[in-house]
Amino acid sequence: MKWPVGAPAHAWLQRQFGTGRGLLRLLLAYAELATGRLRPFRLRHPQQVRRVVYVCLGNICRSAYGVHVARACGLHATSFGLSTSTGAGAPPAALAAAQRVGADLAPHRACDWRDFVVRPGDLFVVMEVRQARELRRRLGRRSDVQIVLLGLWCRPALPHLHDPYTLGAAYFDTCFRRVRCATLRLQRHLRDTPARHSAPAAATPPTLETE
Repeated sequence: MKWPVGAPAHAWLQRQFGTGRGLLRLLLAYAELATGRLRPFRLRHPQQVRRVVYVCLGNICRSAYGVHVARACGLHATSFGLSTSTGAGAPPAALAAAQRVGADLAPHRACDWRDFVVRPGDLFVVMEVRQARELRRRLGRRSDVQIVLLGLWCRPALPHLHDPYTLGAAYFDTCFRRVRCATLRLQRHLRDTPARHSAPAAATPPTLETE
C-alpha cells in the first residue's frame, strides 16, 4: 500500500479518521482487540436482545444517526449520551451529513444517561472503547443487558469510531457511512439468529474481513 504524503496525506487523514488523535485511538483499540481485551464487548447472546440502544458522548451525531438507520431497517431502537443535555438537537454539520445520504435528523433530541431507563434485554451499541468501559462501570453488575462496540461490525473491524463533532464534512460522511454499514450488518445478524439458533446458546458475530 502506498501511503499519501504531504497535503494529500493530511486530507486522507482527515477524511478517514477525522484527526491524528482519531487514528491513534483506533490503533490503540486494535492493540486491545488483538490481545483479547475487547472480548467482553462482542455480541454473545443475540437471542436475548429486545432493544438496540445507541450510545456515544453527546447523542447528537454518531448515536443520533445510528438510531435513525436502525429504526429505518426495522430494529426497535433508541439512544442516549453519556454526557449531554437532554433535548439538544443535532448540530448543523450532522444535519447536513445526514441530508447528503437522504436522512433527516432534525426531529432528533438528545437524551442524557440520567434520563434514560435501562430495560432487560437492552443491547448497548457503543462507539468507543472508553465509552464501553464507562458504561459497564455505570451499569454495575447487571447481567440482563449487553454492551457491544458498533465498529466491530464494520469490514474491516474498526473498534474505535471517532467523534465527527466539530470536524469536517469529509469525515462526517466517512463516519456516518461506517455507522450505517455496521448497523445493517448487525441488523442482519439479529434478524437471522432465531433461524440459526433454536436454543439460547452464545453466538459470535460474523468474521469481519473487508469493507
